[in-house]
Amino acid sequence: MAKILYEVKKDTNTASRTYGMWFGYVKSLETLNTRKLANHISEHGSIYTPDVVYGVLEKFRSCLIEMLLNSKKVKIEGLGTFYTTLENTKGGAESKEDYTPQKNMKALHIRFLPEQSTEENISSREFIKQAEFISIDQLLPKEEEQSGPVEP
Repeated sequence: MAKILYEVKKDTNTASRTYGMWFGYVKSLETLNTRKLANHISEHGSIYTPDVVYGVLEKFRSCLIEMLLNSKKVKIEGLGTFYTTLENTKGGAESKEDYTPQKNMKALHIRFLPEQSTEENISSREFIKQAEFISIDQLLPKEEEQSGPVEP
């Protein structure tokens, strides 16, 4: 089973409705860049060298961006769908004719919707069932734990 590290932090924002409450946050160990991911993939019994896998991942990235910028969604079976959404400026335009991208669009976002078909469901509710959660506090030596919070 996959292991997800988490830490628990107190909400210290006095303006928040949840001030003083405690919440869990994922604690990532590392961010894999494309090269490291390519190496990892090639180590899983692949007949392809890390350079070939890297080339395919780079081509995927550039083609994904190209398709998204051409108003297309990209569905990767077993993973999910990439798509774009617009973020508008506050207030909107007073009429359809007054709306212009330069004045009324704030951002163009890339979004991702996980696969939700029955056999390959990685939606949030199903994904959580595949993970084992380990508190970061369980991995800290007792003296570090007592000396105060560890900076992320």
